[in-house]
Amino acid sequence: MKYRPLGKSGLEAAVVGVGTWVMGGGEVFGRDTDDRESIRTLQAAIDRGLNLIDTAPAYGWGRSERVVGQAIKGRRDKVIVATKVGLWTDDDRGSFFAPFYGRTLRRSLRPDTMQIEVERSLKNLGVDCIDLYQVHWPSVPPDYTPVEVTMEFLLKLRDQGKIRHIGVCNVTLDELRAYMACGPIATDQFRYSMIWRDAEKDILPFCAQQQVGTLTYMSLEQGLLTGKVTMETQFPTTDFRNNEFWNPWFLSVNRRKVLDMLAGWKDLLEKYQCTVAQLVVAWTAAQAGVTHVLCGIRNEKQLEDNARAGEMELAAEDVARIRRDVEALGQPEGKAY
Repeated sequence: MKYRPLGKSGLEAAVVGVGTWVMGGGEVFGRDTDDRESIRTLQAAIDRGLNLIDTAPAYGWGRSERVVGQAIKGRRDKVIVATKVGLWTDDDRGSFFAPFYGRTLRRSLRPDTMQIEVERSLKNLGVDCIDLYQVHWPSVPPDYTPVEVTMEFLLKLRDQGKIRHIGVCNVTLDELRAYMACGPIATDQFRYSMIWRDAEKDILPFCAQQQVGTLTYMSLEQGLLTGKVTMETQFPTTDFRNNEFWNPWFLSVNRRKVLDMLAGWKDLLEKYQCTVAQLVVAWTAAQAGVTHVLCGIRNEKQLEDNARAGEMELAAEDVARIRRDVEALGQPEGKAY
């Protein structure tokens, strides 16, 4: 397993991190999960060297955090635990974000709601200190909390020993700079894949220059880049992959282009003795500025696939060839993102 610095935190994390959104269960991915299987899978991942586990209170309304907490018992010293703050559902504090499976999500980075959230997360995870505490989404009007106020509170939590390092997620470059002006930011987490490369315009070069760790999510585009999704694959009505705004590449006209591209890499799969998903993850980890790739897992087979990807080294000419292919796709047709 390859390891890289988690920004300037002093922590060394596996290149491939474990994403646990799916372990929150519910209908987001079309079917529920089994907590016992999730716990076994996470423990196997830790034993395999995948030491970065990323979760959030919003994943199953605390269920994912509780599963992670059960999995790390007896293994706490082997794990970098990352969770998040800022998506609020208890009451009308915060700014409306989205309706989400029976609840109304609000963005709230107010100290009063963050205080409640951090205590819940510590309890859910069964830990005294969270290694990486990340702002899930930046605050927005009308209930806007200035970055200075949010960071002052997060630094207070750090001084109290409840968190070790601070990260941000889903921010613009200007927002990232604002957070960094108020205190040390170890990591930035954002969506990035070979078919969703907006971060290359500004975030990735900036983070590389400033030595900010980067955690990419949806780098397999919810299964589309695994080679297992076909033109005939259909998803339940409630499945997140039916959202055309967030997932325009799943539309038939775009899906065909992606699948044809993946089919053209058969020689690379033979060369590296790997799966499509492993090739895609390895390519993502090889991009300038990318330090860590978060990959969701349901079972031990998937974690082994991810672990193998974290060990691969692609030749420079193959990295360049894949980039030429993905750039040739252009933008997805249909709804713009």
